Amino acid sequence: MITLAWRRSACRNNRVDSAAAQLLAAAFLASESPLRNSGGNLRCFGLIHPRPPSIRSPLHHHQQPAYHRRSSVFMSMASPHKHTNRLSLERSPYLLQHAHNPVDWYPWGKEAFDKAKSEDKPIFLSVGYSTCHWCHVMERESFEDEEIGKFLSDNFVCIKVDREERPDVDKVYMTFIQATSGGGGWPMSVWLTPDLRPFIGGTYFPPTDHARRPGLKTVLTRILEQWQNNRPALESNGERILEALKKGTAVSANPGETPPSAPDVAQRCFQQLAHSYEEEYGGFRDAPKFPTPVNLMFLMSFWSVNRCSSEGGEALQMALHTLRMMARGGIHDHVAQGFHRYSTDISWHVPHFEKMLYDQAQLAVAYITASQVSGEQLFADVAKDILLYVSRDLSDKSGGFYSAEDADSVPASGGPEKKEGGCR
Repeated sequence: MITLAWRRSACRNNRVDSAAAQLLAAAFLASESPLRNSGGNLRCFGLIHPRPPSIRSPLHHHQQPAYHRRSSVFMSMASPHKHTNRLSLERSPYLLQHAHNPVDWYPWGKEAFDKAKSEDKPIFLSVGYSTCHWCHVMERESFEDEEIGKFLSDNFVCIKVDREERPDVDKVYMTFIQATSGGGGWPMSVWLTPDLRPFIGGTYFPPTDHARRPGLKTVLTRILEQWQNNRPALESNGERILEALKKGTAVSANPGETPPSAPDVAQRCFQQLAHSYEEEYGGFRDAPKFPTPVNLMFLMSFWSVNRCSSEGGEALQMALHTLRMMARGGIHDHVAQGFHRYSTDISWHVPHFEKMLYDQAQLAVAYITASQVSGEQLFADVAKDILLYVSRDLSDKSGGFYSAEDADSVPASGGPEKKEGGCR
């Protein structure tokens, strides 16, 4: 049933019935903590060879290579670290970064699922990726903390997932987070029943209460109290959210009903983008501001089939103005080329310094298309700039590509820890 509920992912702004969402939040927190989008973390980044997404339900266990099943081996391995958990046997750079946390982490798989069922414990699912800034902030603050690590290990079955390795698992639970909160991002923190049904979730949590945001210690304590003393209500509220999700993501049509034509769908998409367009600096939302090259490509395609209409001209102007403003702003790296993941302000001026391979690929196509449509040399120059960056910094000598470059680097003034936006 849960598979059917999320077979089609909800869009980023899709919300379930607000009353149901409030019921879920009220299950253990007086107020829901705000969600935030993630950034990048360490400057060293690895070439990742993820497993292909499963064609079956992502909640079914993939048959893992032998090293994933050798859960007893890591206990006896000689290690200079105080703690070594099962993640030391994984290949994912992100999971390996958590291999020496004082948390009894499990990779996503049957061993963790069986433990949760046999001990009747809730699952704490933590999802991130190797260049996620806030993922590693949460690791430093919480997952390296001995007290938090012990509380997690004693009372939950803790599972760590690399979203680049298991995008299918990430999509299922991110749909839940987006639908119940209206936002999302990484790190993603979700609590599940032993049969993998989510009942509460969020993104980044500080270790202790800060301002109006509950800390992870508080969240964990309240969830455990509810699990022990009010479990039927907790699970019931989760079920109501799942039912709302199924209704919100289902696609149906009445017998004999004709689906809307492609031009009608395109017209509706254009109207939605025009409504959210920011005229001064371009783009389609307030800060944080993402490039969204798929929107820009749509607008140029819309113009190509509506050249004689005022709406076609408006679509082209929206796309070209946005591309110009991004190229001139700080989201575009004028020193080392390429584009950062997003701007922290509305004017594309102050970037979050992480760089993603998929952004470079899509933006290169968008700028090449803009050059062909407009004849402006600026767009051709920016496309060359992106491809130079990818060939120099995101290409491996073996022929593969690096998935991302993180936001943190060693400060020019020195120091043992890397920081976001530091000099290279």
